[in-house]
Amino acid sequence: MARTRSETTRARLLDATKQILVERGAGQLTLDAVAELAEVSKGGLLYHFPTKSALIEGLAERLRDYTTANVQRAAEDGVVRTFLETSRPGSVEAEHYWAVFSALRSGIEVSQETRDLVQEVFSVWSDALRTEVDDPVLADIIRLVGDGLYLGAVLGLEPLEPDAVQQVFRRLGVRGG
Repeated sequence: MARTRSETTRARLLDATKQILVERGAGQLTLDAVAELAEVSKGGLLYHFPTKSALIEGLAERLRDYTTANVQRAAEDGVVRTFLETSRPGSVEAEHYWAVFSALRSGIEVSQETRDLVQEVFSVWSDALRTEVDDPVLADIIRLVGDGLYLGAVLGLEPLEPDAVQQVFRRLGVRGG
């Protein structure tokens, strides 16, 4: 499905926001810098995102989109397996999380809607795990393992060796992770 010109511009602006947050830090995030990097006029930026807060909310919406796609996949592959597999995100998704987390912690004014979106991303998985796993403590352990894998990926830490990941998955009762 082809994107409209407006959707393409919006995506470029969000990509530029993410890039600035990841590469330069939250202190360098300005509307002018985003417009320049995205090669969009300041008026074009303001049409789509009137504030830095709106840009961060746009990135949080992307996180929700990643989660929605992963939860849909979980309906076929199983919640535990999908959650743990997607807890080792690719670099693009990990960069989105890094960008949003850094913005949330930086002092940039972020709307309650953005905070709620980020909370929703985490709550969706917690609820799904508790529904699928009979033991609520085991469900929380699985969530914490996944959160740890995810945090390592977001921070760019050296990942566990594949064999170690397989052993963790097996210990948690997940086959073929």
